[in-house]
Amino acid sequence: MPPSGGFEAIRYKRSLPIRGPGGAAIFGGITAICAYGFYLVGKGNLERRELKRESAWSRIHLVPLILAEQDRDAYRRNTASLAREKEIMKDVPDWEVGKKVYNTSRYTQPNIVVL
Repeated sequence: MPPSGGFEAIRYKRSLPIRGPGGAAIFGGITAICAYGFYLVGKGNLERRELKRESAWSRIHLVPLILAEQDRDAYRRNTASLAREKEIMKDVPDWEVGKKVYNTSRYTQPNIVVL
């Protein structure tokens, strides 16, 4: 027969020490890290947007200078081309240097091919 008061309770539960943080702490840590990462991404986006705006405005302010430089280059090339044409066609009678070969009043910008 069982002893009076019954048998002693059987310990079936494992009593291991708690290892590491709990689930809520891990979730909170990951949330904090992600929030900080999104903050840095937003900050980087603002900086990149400002750099793009600055680059666009610098190009806008440099356009007149670039156009003037292109005009000077086109004039220099046209003058050199007329000088070469004059030198090449010096022995041809009735040759007018710089005269259009097509009979039209329409202006077309000369094509410049840089090799």
